[in-house]
Amino acid sequence: MLLFAADENFNNDIVRGLLRRKPDLDIVRIQDIGLSGADDPAVLELAAQQNRVLLTHDVTTITKYAYDRSRAGKHMPGVFEVSRSASIGEVIEDILWLAGCSLDDEWEGQVRYLPLR
Repeated sequence: MLLFAADENFNNDIVRGLLRRKPDLDIVRIQDIGLSGADDPAVLELAAQQNRVLLTHDVTTITKYAYDRSRAGKHMPGVFEVSRSASIGEVIEDILWLAGCSLDDEWEGQVRYLPLR
């Protein structure tokens, strides 16, 4: 199953909903592991070190840094950019589906946008 990291500004209602639906989902919030205020490269580095797909709403800058990591040949387990306008329930369903159906390294070097539909 995929491991996740939710960036600092990720909707906590989504995180709570994910854990309510799947209590054993391995997800950490960046602020809970001492990276509050960290820049995007540091967040991506932590996600890579722990082999976690990053969940974010940041469509402005995280994509650039994620692809920079990939182009530099650095490990980048993947980024799921979640639309702020998507319904919480739809996002939870998509993340749980991806968590359960994805191979461990399936999203390496990729940025994907949610919701899937």
